Amino acid sequence: MLKFKNISVLFLLFLAVMVWIGMANDLPIWVYFIPVLIWLWIVMIGSFSLSWNFHLKAFTGLKRYSKMEVAITFDDGPHGQYTPEVLELLKKYDAKATFFLIGKQVQKHPELVKKMSTSGYAIGNHSFSHTPAISFSSTKTWMSEIEQTDSIIEKITGSQPAIFRPPYGVTTPHLAKAIKRTGHKVIGWNVRSYDTAINDAELIKKRVINRVKPGSIILFHDTQANTVEVLEHLLLFLQQNRYKTVLIKDFLNE
Repeated sequence: MLKFKNISVLFLLFLAVMVWIGMANDLPIWVYFIPVLIWLWIVMIGSFSLSWNFHLKAFTGLKRYSKMEVAITFDDGPHGQYTPEVLELLKKYDAKATFFLIGKQVQKHPELVKKMSTSGYAIGNHSFSHTPAISFSSTKTWMSEIEQTDSIIEKITGSQPAIFRPPYGVTTPHLAKAIKRTGHKVIGWNVRSYDTAINDAELIKKRVINRVKPGSIILFHDTQANTVEVLEHLLLFLQQNRYKTVLIKDFLNE
């Protein structure tokens, strides 16, 4: 896969060669913008693609996995209304799940985090603020976001999360440096529900079920009304097709 460091080195070498050629052949200025635009395009795509491992290594599911197992994950919670409904459904179907929590939401609903922990669900770090501009944060800011959330969760559950999911699934060199220092395992997904963007629950159901296979990591958000309806449909499907739900750590141990 393409890596940020390798692409950047190749870009600089190519640009240097172009400058050298340009000095002898009087190339127009606009020509030099072509490799710059190509480099920016690759960096943008790589930053939004966790499976590329472009800036850092991320676990996005198991390929060619023979066991009938999937991992259900939830982002952006806990939510006062929908998280309790999600927890009740998981209990009803005896299903496991991993929750990637936002620190400021944990502060609002510590009782839900405690319930997640005592019920055997796994908890991951999903930053403290999850602001729209968080991807542009410095390494220092990322360290603060991650460590603050770890500390809040530890006070409630007794242990710090070992896993982290980047907000919006976006990675950067600054985040990569922060993760190297904190030691968290970065977790992505390979089945995205788009439950925050699609309002039609039936469409979300079809999208998820058509993509589920052994080794899948399914991304939901326990902040959406549609998610509750879709989740029950998925749990029924998994039950009928003899799938087992596991925690992210179970996949990491494979």
